[in-house]
Amino acid sequence: MQPLIDNARDFGRRPEEFAPLAAGQSPQALFITCSDSRVVPALITGARPGQLFELRTAGNIVPPPASAHPTSEAATIEYAVQVLGVRDIVVCGHSHCGAVGALVRGDDLTAVPAVRDWLAHAAHRPSGATEDPEVAEAVQCHVLTQLLRLRSYPCVERALARDRLALHGWYYEVHTGAVRVYRAETDSFDSL
Repeated sequence: MQPLIDNARDFGRRPEEFAPLAAGQSPQALFITCSDSRVVPALITGARPGQLFELRTAGNIVPPPASAHPTSEAATIEYAVQVLGVRDIVVCGHSHCGAVGALVRGDDLTAVPAVRDWLAHAAHRPSGATEDPEVAEAVQCHVLTQLLRLRSYPCVERALARDRLALHGWYYEVHTGAVRVYRAETDSFDSL
């Protein structure tokens, strides 16, 4: 923990860099990704403070749109689109994803009931080779499923219809740092 504390202490010694952020935020994109500690959106994209609005969930799951009981995920998506006016939303899955791996393998998650219940929001069990430690195919399939789910949010649907928003599917390889983007024209994830 001490290296984290030391960095936080040094980080706060540069107020001139952060003073303009007090005026508000206008991020370029909403970046939805896994809460996995190996996935660092600002590091991957090079974003500076104020440029990226982040939503991190176990398995980068986009739950169904909120109904009677709104979720923090639905609130974040709605705020990003309706209030901040982001022009792009990226759903970024990653290699070696424990959540997607558990879904693919059909792991018994009774010991972690909150995780089990959260993963039920994945929509369906992603296809892919159960012996693949990267779970690449399954994660990419999962990203596309989450993009479809995202389209069912009323605010996203309206913004897409008005050509005010674009959706992007990314796959990040934690072991290489490479990023692949989904291209509808080839129905594949290709290098950026």
